[in-house]
Amino acid sequence: MHSPERAASAVLAPHRSVPPGGHAFGEAPIPPVADTSRNRPPISKARPRRGRRAIAIALSLGAALGLGWLGRAQLLPAPAAGLMTAPAVVGSIEQSVLASGTLKPVRLVAVGAQVSGRITALKVAVGQKVRAGDLIAEIDALTKQNDLRSAQAALDSARAQREEKEATLAKNEAALARQKLTYGQNASSRADYESAEADVKATRAQIAQLDASIVEAEVSVSTARVNLDYTRITAPIDGTVLAIGAQEGQTVNATQSTPTIVVLGDLDTMTIRAEISEADVVRVEPGQEVYFTILGEPDRRFHARLRSIEPAPESVKTDSSFSTDSTTTSSTSSSSSTSSEAIYYNGVFDVPNPDGRLRTYMTAEVHIVLGEARNVLTVPAAALAGPEADGSFSVRVVEADGTVARRPVEVGLDNKIAAEIRDGLKAGERVVIGEAATASRTMMGPPPGGM
Repeated sequence: MHSPERAASAVLAPHRSVPPGGHAFGEAPIPPVADTSRNRPPISKARPRRGRRAIAIALSLGAALGLGWLGRAQLLPAPAAGLMTAPAVVGSIEQSVLASGTLKPVRLVAVGAQVSGRITALKVAVGQKVRAGDLIAEIDALTKQNDLRSAQAALDSARAQREEKEATLAKNEAALARQKLTYGQNASSRADYESAEADVKATRAQIAQLDASIVEAEVSVSTARVNLDYTRITAPIDGTVLAIGAQEGQTVNATQSTPTIVVLGDLDTMTIRAEISEADVVRVEPGQEVYFTILGEPDRRFHARLRSIEPAPESVKTDSSFSTDSTTTSSTSSSSSTSSEAIYYNGVFDVPNPDGRLRTYMTAEVHIVLGEARNVLTVPAAALAGPEADGSFSVRVVEADGTVARRPVEVGLDNKIAAEIRDGLKAGERVVIGEAATASRTMMGPPPGGM
């Protein structure tokens, strides 16, 4: 056996290999090589090992989490996956009835000629503002002046004849007085007395006839004077000349119809006649707030109050009940019974137009406000489910953990686009408004060959 000291020396002795051509064991030792490692800084081996270990641990944890998430996604898909959601937000909501209307001046007058003749002067132009009584046009007045002179002459003749009969009446009354005196004295016959009495009565009747003739002549004079005034066409209202229907030098014939010379309109106030469908008119009442926009300024609202709702649609003017021809009535009734055109009732309201921004026959998009709420919680109307038998509504809410729960809510105004939520939700909570797959399929259409 070897001694312990020898074994230790064998273990601790450095191993030296004999190079080719070198000395064998026991020969002269190789000179020692100078050790320069003392001048180098010490190299730490612990830090690189720690960094590698931390990176390995992080990679292992990341891989484990990824595999866990992938397994959960495959085995337990998210409850809200495939659902379209929207948040509950604070805003304003309005419930209104939409109608289409036409703008007209509050007073629209077609000024025409009431006498025939040639237009000798036209005093206005389109767009000109006139006041009531201003001269618009003149028609040749010579024939009307002659008519007035003739009527005045007939009146003067009737008055002269009456004066003559008054003198005759005075003469006959004096003769009757004498006959009455002499007849009472038996100085004249009864026949003479009765003749004198008849002359007085006849003269009085002639005077009464002449009085009627005088009245008739006065009417003729008045008519002739009015017709003469009609040759001067004046403005009946304050307004603006919207159109001119005749020109200077043109001959107009007022015998069969009244020719239009100009059209006047009071543009300071405009009247809107809005066509309300029969489905909405039952919810509309006079006094409700309305606003409208025009095509040229869709972002500007004009506000007013509904003045009235006409009790019948415009089609009442062509109702078959007004026809006197039985054949036409039966055919019209038959066509009316098979007609499917919509029925509209006119809602009328006025709006000031001080700046002249609104023009005649513009088209207005009218909103009749049924209800309004500001700074309230709202959700898309598509999120509502109901009403149930008791009138309640509910929504599906995406909870914080991703699950979907049905929750009852109290609904206020609902304009079919958005709905007011008075209780049951908080701002920011997301509600389900539809199925994403269903919505995509609706947009793309059904696949070829059916469902």
